[in-house]
Amino acid sequence: MARTRTRDRMNNEVNAGSMADIAFLLLIFFLVTTTILEDKGILVRLPPWSDEEPDIAKLKTRNVYSVLVNAQNQLLVRGDLKDIRDLRKDTKDFIVNPERREDLSESPTKAIISLKNDRGTSYETYLEVYNELRAAYNEIWDTESRKQYGVDYEGLPIANKRAIRADFPMIISEAEPTNFGEE
Repeated sequence: MARTRTRDRMNNEVNAGSMADIAFLLLIFFLVTTTILEDKGILVRLPPWSDEEPDIAKLKTRNVYSVLVNAQNQLLVRGDLKDIRDLRKDTKDFIVNPERREDLSESPTKAIISLKNDRGTSYETYLEVYNELRAAYNEIWDTESRKQYGVDYEGLPIANKRAIRADFPMIISEAEPTNFGEE
């Protein structure tokens, strides 16, 4: 019988041929099973594209609530310098016009919120102003929902939500931003 040497018995080789296959399968597994989160911005529904000239209707200035944000992040609402903390309440008063004032909108269906900012406006300020305007509508819808149905707006069926939104449509018009420091 031939004598085996210790050197022959100790084979230090590792078969790595299947390692690449396993790594490739793991890579495919993780690529397929991983969900990639999409960044969501401000959800805004744009009007449909049309080649026709828009019908320029004369708007009564009382129905337009103009909100301007300048490069210094100051808020100018209908020509007056305002604090952002008052924006939601003032917007609700403008839309609903409970006292039937002559300087506020004729009706909620005719109320238009015009938002314009400067290119130098910080994104945080822009979002804060936009969120306050949307929150005004959300509070109006919630109040009207409680008044008509006795339930929060979020708890309503879709048909009832549509009815409230028809009475109080959210019309926020965003104008083209002005150049830095122009307004």
